[in-house]
Amino acid sequence: MLHSGTLPFAHPAAMPASDAGAAPESRPDLAALHQAILSGDPSRAMPALAGLRLVPEEQAIPLLLLGLQQSTFIIRSFACAGLGVKRSEAGWQALEQALQADDDANVRAEAANALASYGVERAWPLLRAAFAADSQWLVRCSILSALAEQPAMLPDWLLELARLAIADGDGTVRVGGAEILGRLVREAGSDRSHGQARELLRSLQTDPDHRVVAAALDGLQG
Repeated sequence: MLHSGTLPFAHPAAMPASDAGAAPESRPDLAALHQAILSGDPSRAMPALAGLRLVPEEQAIPLLLLGLQQSTFIIRSFACAGLGVKRSEAGWQALEQALQADDDANVRAEAANALASYGVERAWPLLRAAFAADSQWLVRCSILSALAEQPAMLPDWLLELARLAIADGDGTVRVGGAEILGRLVREAGSDRSHGQARELLRSLQTDPDHRVVAAALDGLQG
């Protein structure tokens, strides 16, 4: 499975070789990039999407939106990653649609990660709703990863997200929630969320997953 935030949109050297990808010193051939993306063949489309890093936003965004329309999930995932770099209102709307309706969890996870790059204040309500509605661990972990260390996340937002996470049936998601609670213990000071975070961490010391227990103990020590 793909893990959100790791798609090498900005690192074409990690991509498969293709005539559609552009070398750093060359001028991208937009027609070739368009055809490669439209082909639906990941070995052609993925390097083409990576090559859009060299293309101005007004030219890159329509091609990224085209990638999001393809049937192969990994192409759509790469397109989401690109729309998090080449940001626009059209890109936001496409990512929101992907987050809410794409049938592949990898794509939804990458859409969540990309939406966070538009700013926490705007993305938080949408990502909070997605976390509550989408039970896929990959999507939830992507949202946790995208938001957990954001300086702009308010303590109340972090506490709400952590409460949702530690109630999840998947241990990896609960670990993410415990780590957020640990951040609140470290950073919230005398804020009421500090005490609530400590209380929730203490309750996690009896979690059946040893990873959650370890994260809770680390958080309490913080």
